[in-house]
Amino acid sequence: MRLHVVHRTEYRFSEPQSRLVQLLRLTPGNHAGQCVVAWTIEVDRDARLKPARDGFGNETTMLYVDGPLDRIAITVAGEVLTDDRAGMIAGTPETLAPPFYLQSTPLTRADAGIADFVASLELPAERLSGAHQLAESLHERLVLTDIGPAVDESAIARFAEGKADPRGAAHLLIAAARSAGYPARYVAGHLYRPYEADAHAAHGWAELYVAGYGWIGFDAHEGRCPTSSYVRVAVGLDYHQAAPISGARVGGGGEALAIDIHVGPEPAPQD
Repeated sequence: MRLHVVHRTEYRFSEPQSRLVQLLRLTPGNHAGQCVVAWTIEVDRDARLKPARDGFGNETTMLYVDGPLDRIAITVAGEVLTDDRAGMIAGTPETLAPPFYLQSTPLTRADAGIADFVASLELPAERLSGAHQLAESLHERLVLTDIGPAVDESAIARFAEGKADPRGAAHLLIAAARSAGYPARYVAGHLYRPYEADAHAAHGWAELYVAGYGWIGFDAHEGRCPTSSYVRVAVGLDYHQAAPISGARVGGGGEALAIDIHVGPEPAPQD
């Protein structure tokens, strides 16, 4: 599938900022099943952009802007060719061995309830079948919704409430997978949803390492492995380590954030 992506982030500050430093994880990479045809990052004011690669192998860009600054807009746009590989991942830069992804974080920690749920599934010894059963069982258990950024998206909270958005569902699957002995990681990217009125979305899912097969993507929110409708951008132990934008600003006051995303087979409409 040929997918066009436009991701625009705008910050507005209640007081002028003297400096802004941001780490951008907004650039997808090439690998089996994904080919980046074109990709650009634009900032609506003078800025210094420094490309790099982080410890997870993600393509990153450091953004430096000097103030005074009362607003800034960052727009990434590009075109990506994707194939459906049933979630199988190959050709990605793997800087860390799979056992690294067995460690938990506050967002992906498993409590006794999650561990008991995993044990009750009596997963088969064949690891690929077990991974599919685990992801499918969590999908069936959860009420799936878009619950908003103010909600605790840790695996423990989402399991206790039985309700999750894509980010929370991914954290829960990662926690459950690690409890079952699978190395697991968070994936940040984009999903084209032609079956919904709002087809444009940033998205999150999980990848599990299955011995003999390698890394395989599982989307517990959508109830499937990633297809050609997915654009894979960055990975981490949890969302915070794969977030599209993170960083710091020098200046007081508050900030307001607005995000606009287009993902689809047609270019974004022009204003």
